Amino acid sequence: MEETKGIALFEGRGVRKEWDPKQEKWFFSIVDIVGILSNSKDPRNYWKVLKSRLNDEGSELVTKCNQLKMKSSDGKYYSTDAGDLETILRLVQSVPSPNAEPLKLWLARLGSERLEEIQDPELAIDRAKATYEKKGYPKDWIDKRMRGINVRHSLTDEWKNRGAKKGQDFAILTDEIYKGTFEMTTREYKKLKSLGKENNLRDHMNDIELILTMLGEAATTKLTQDRDSKGIEPLQKDAKDGGRVAGRTRKDIEKQGGKKVISTKNNS
Repeated sequence: MEETKGIALFEGRGVRKEWDPKQEKWFFSIVDIVGILSNSKDPRNYWKVLKSRLNDEGSELVTKCNQLKMKSSDGKYYSTDAGDLETILRLVQSVPSPNAEPLKLWLARLGSERLEEIQDPELAIDRAKATYEKKGYPKDWIDKRMRGINVRHSLTDEWKNRGAKKGQDFAILTDEIYKGTFEMTTREYKKLKSLGKENNLRDHMNDIELILTMLGEAATTKLTQDRDSKGIEPLQKDAKDGGRVAGRTRKDIEKQGGKKVISTKNNS
């Protein structure tokens, strides 16, 4: 899917999209997707009928749709059903269309790979490494990135088990670590590196930035475990304190080396 501002191009046809800053994910117009997959002359009515059928079948797909205002062909904004990538992929499986077959085959392959990864988690790591290698990242950087993913997962597991909700809570807690470590929120850091909202910040960090991020998150994990914190407010204090541990290290490096650690460069 080729992307332009506010539009994703699929098979040469436009699909409206909107970025949700709170959830940090793209949402796509379901009517536009349905129109492409079904080749219907009236995609709105097609979706209306399909939505009714899915409701009757007890499908959760409809409940996962969001109402977002998107620009219509007349230049005005109207509320329309929109779904994130997971919802759209589930929608594809519900539309009987030859246009959907390539995506269905792709989904089947992804599902098979996911089952393999559940049986052997190392496969997921190997595939992630291979993806970074194809993008041209050096081996030393990839090793640090993989280690950082493990540290991050350990932290988010603690958050989840102690009352934080994935999404907004995780974003708030992560921002506390970043503010303590780099004196910037995630959004401010991305802006410094000239990254789009949808870009993964860590994929654009240099070695020392990755290491400091790991230190902040590892310190937060230990503080949370040592204090046996539960609930968003205690977890937020842990995140602030863990970030400050990494922040003091960053400042010491900068003092000793006489140069700023934070880089404006990205890996695009």
